[in-house]
Amino acid sequence: MSQLILIVDDEPGILSALSNVLQDEGFQTVCTGSGAEALELYAQRSPDLVFLDIWLPDRDGLETLQSIRELDPTAAVIMMSGHGTTSTAVKSIKMGAFDYVEKPVSYGQVMETVSGALRFRESVVSDSKMLDSLERTKPMVHSDFDLSPAPSIPLLETVDAPQRTISKSTVVYGLGLHSGSRTGMAVQPLPPDSGIHFVTLPTDIHIPAFVGDVAETDYATTLARDRASIRTVEHLLSALHAYGITNLLVKVHGEIPVLDGSALEFCGTLEETGVEDQDQPRREVVIDRVYEVGDGEEKSLRIEPFDGFSISYVLKYPPPIGEQSFQFTLDSPESYRREIAPARTFGFMRDMKMMNELGLASGGRLDNCILVGEDNVINTELRFSDEFVRHKILDIIGDLYLLGYPIRGKVTARLTGHRNNIALLRAIQEQNS
Repeated sequence: MSQLILIVDDEPGILSALSNVLQDEGFQTVCTGSGAEALELYAQRSPDLVFLDIWLPDRDGLETLQSIRELDPTAAVIMMSGHGTTSTAVKSIKMGAFDYVEKPVSYGQVMETVSGALRFRESVVSDSKMLDSLERTKPMVHSDFDLSPAPSIPLLETVDAPQRTISKSTVVYGLGLHSGSRTGMAVQPLPPDSGIHFVTLPTDIHIPAFVGDVAETDYATTLARDRASIRTVEHLLSALHAYGITNLLVKVHGEIPVLDGSALEFCGTLEETGVEDQDQPRREVVIDRVYEVGDGEEKSLRIEPFDGFSISYVLKYPPPIGEQSFQFTLDSPESYRREIAPARTFGFMRDMKMMNELGLASGGRLDNCILVGEDNVINTELRFSDEFVRHKILDIIGDLYLLGYPIRGKVTARLTGHRNNIALLRAIQEQNS
């Protein structure tokens, strides 16, 4: 049976034209100009996809979208408008719409959007069982895996601060930034001297949060082992580093949820579950001399001795970003949550086509990243005037935690990214092997 698409628009010409295009491509369609009738049709016929106009005579499209999502949290809805605004588009995406298109919509745009929405719907439905299992997940038998801390190096020193874990297990849902798939993760406390560990679902592959298991650093940091991988670990690890979480089990389906593109919601999760001091002192990597990577000219990343953990970053892009610099000392979770955690990941419109061809940024939406055009930020208001450089510091804090222990040292960076962060960790490892 062909897939059914519900079209909701108060313009008869739009209903007819869109319906004809979709029927020519083999889809069944059902049409209405009423938001109230759309809800009845959705409840009766369970369409695979909905085209929904923002402006309807009886109830607006956003209100109708909310009601559809309440009926069916897995609904795939494409919002339409002939005179919408960026804020309306952002709001509809935040409310759960798959996409937002401006009328008149071209044939190519219709088919591309339909294809993407149906793939998304299929992944949501197939993953719903996995997400339900996350809700029911029980603490794993820790002896099933080698949950040992990261390998020791001579720079490790025992300090007065305690090791930490979380007080109770919890589950976090969201989209994967690069996979575009609905994903989730369960976080569970671990006893002292365990370290940070990931386990893939549903394959049960154990991957320690350690630089030795880093597989890719293009646009995000990916861990991999035994043909299983976990993408975009840096934002979660950044929050764990900042809150001093040294022992934790993370069971995850493919990619860490991107949430709003920052680490702020991970901070909220840690605070909701509670951070628990343990009865063993923690060990820290205490930098003893200068370690440096980069080309020495444009890109450079160095770390040197410092009584604390400090990061100074200089970023330089063409307008509208320009040159930004920021210095941050990680002296408390509160300062991290206030100054660094809210800074979101960002991407450029000019790179979107290439990233899509590489299979990346499929989950990049209007509400989980800063999208930069030729002249301005397209989709959001900045949380800081220098939000871009602050996010670079967020990434460094996360990537450097892949040495397996909190860091004590001063980082100075210029125009660097994930690849350089991991290269610095490997340089520290190699020179202390």
